[in-house]
Amino acid sequence: MFDLKNKIIVLTGAAGGLGSAIAYELSTAGAILIMVDRNNDALEHLNQQLGGQHHCLTVDLSDDTQRQQLVSFCSDLPDGIDMLINNAGISDFSLLANTTGSRIETVISVNLISPIQLCNALLPLLDAKTAAMIVNVGSTFGSIGFPGFSVYASSKFGMRGFTESLRRELADTSISVKYFAPRAAKTAINNDNVVAMNTELGNKMDTPAEVASQFIQFIQSRHHSYYVGWPEKLFVKINSLLPSLVDKSILKQLPIIKRYL
Repeated sequence: MFDLKNKIIVLTGAAGGLGSAIAYELSTAGAILIMVDRNNDALEHLNQQLGGQHHCLTVDLSDDTQRQQLVSFCSDLPDGIDMLINNAGISDFSLLANTTGSRIETVISVNLISPIQLCNALLPLLDAKTAAMIVNVGSTFGSIGFPGFSVYASSKFGMRGFTESLRRELADTSISVKYFAPRAAKTAINNDNVVAMNTELGNKMDTPAEVASQFIQFIQSRHHSYYVGWPEKLFVKINSLLPSLVDKSILKQLPIIKRYL
């Protein structure tokens, strides 16, 4: 089990719905957090709720210069860092035909390129530890392509592939690499249309607290990947073995999906 007490953990997207719930669980477990987000006020408010003992960095991780500020901060810490949690991300629910080129670049940059760049920059600090961890937060849509989420799913498919490759690449080091895939959650990342669509389709949406609880259990386990929710776990397996069955199922849902796009 990875003991979280006094571990120094970088958590990106800390001020978001899921990020703040994860921060609460990590803080309760005794971790020392470097909480990263673009929203300074939300970060400071969260830190006060957690007792005020954590570090807050207001950084846009898609900006090279600002990302380097985070790397420099971590490098200057006397004890370095023990864990990186790439949680920051944005969603996009739209038809590809209605998605601008700049929006496509933003989603891919925030959800995929920035986490890869951050892993690359922080690897030396993590490698200096006798036991360290990288946790990449993906999505069920990182394994199942879903209408209306083509760009978002692309970024999460990429995150899953990156995590798998990096885990195998670092298998002979002290760094473990894990992949955590939530399903839809009741956070601001999902707009009203997504919530209404999921309600009509009968898709369950978890609370941030529910997801964060499972996240903590996962990172303390020996498993290298975890998918939140049933039947989503089953659909991931079916989609990998018999995607045509999922094609047929989603085709029946397509009129409902497109009504909300």
